[in-house]
Amino acid sequence: MKLSMSIYSGLRKVVERFSTVLQLHKLEKSTGRKLALSIIDTLTLGLYKQRLGMETKKALYELCDLPCSYKTMVVNMNRFMWVAGIILALVLKLNRDMQHPIKHVDSTSLEVCKFKNANAHKTMKEFAAFSKNKHGTYFGLKLHLISDFERKMLALKFTPATVDDRAPVMEMSVDIDGLLIGDAGYVSQKLEHEFYEEHRRIFMSKPRSNMKKLATEMELKLYDTRALIELNFRNLKLFYRLVTSLPRSVTGYFANYIYSILAYAIS
Repeated sequence: MKLSMSIYSGLRKVVERFSTVLQLHKLEKSTGRKLALSIIDTLTLGLYKQRLGMETKKALYELCDLPCSYKTMVVNMNRFMWVAGIILALVLKLNRDMQHPIKHVDSTSLEVCKFKNANAHKTMKEFAAFSKNKHGTYFGLKLHLISDFERKMLALKFTPATVDDRAPVMEMSVDIDGLLIGDAGYVSQKLEHEFYEEHRRIFMSKPRSNMKKLATEMELKLYDTRALIELNFRNLKLFYRLVTSLPRSVTGYFANYIYSILAYAIS
């Protein structure tokens, strides 16, 4: 794999714009020994790795001619993960300011290791849990996401895998207007009542197959648009390496998640 300067340069320009807004230069020492990698370079490398779907940081280090050791690169990428998180929060806020009236809410599983290694897994044991998805039992987290009809991500939250999909909806939807659509896992009169605001927003969940409630033709067409949020999950997992089992620290795991989602959000 060769270094793609066009992709790298494009990502760096985006990071530089956010750096100006956030005044990231204030985080770097004005006197004494400078960072081997600037914050801008560090964030760009983190995004570049996920943008190219690279599995390991080692592959990134071998690809780039960096003025530092491999350990320094890894430490810096994990160290400034929180800055990438702030940039991601700003991107989500900008997306909410331009949100489409129709939104979708869903969650996806994030396995932190292979199932056969779950009982011996120590790094994420304080955050991960056993749960089931369509593929069977897994050990990991959930990523809860709200995105709109144009697939712009508006809000997200990480939780242990055992958390009910309905639990984070109200917290995530503070600035969400219009119609929010969920699948049958979000059926709840309490949630529909709490979410509803007259002339502002309404929540609609697809009836379960064993429910007597009937859906209109229009409602069925709206439910079918939920495939759009599934595309976000698919792209994050297939092309941006959202799921990983390689980090050796909690910070490493969440750095991978944040860089992956941010790289996708600005692509």
